[in-house]
Amino acid sequence: MKANVGGIDRTLRIVLGAGLIGWAAFGGPMWAYVGVVPLLTGVFSFCGLYSLLGINTCPVRS
Repeated sequence: MKANVGGIDRTLRIVLGAGLIGWAAFGGPMWAYVGVVPLLTGVFSFCGLYSLLGINTCPVRS
């Protein structure tokens, strides 16, 4: 898996995912556990949907 999530995109995914999971854990709706998806895509810097759509927000390093 080649990294295709980077920078601000990665940070937002981690924060949003952790926030949703925290909300669900402390009495929020069960659907908020969907936060696992953005959290993991941020942590691993890889998004399968981005691969299918040909999107890459990870900067190119020389």
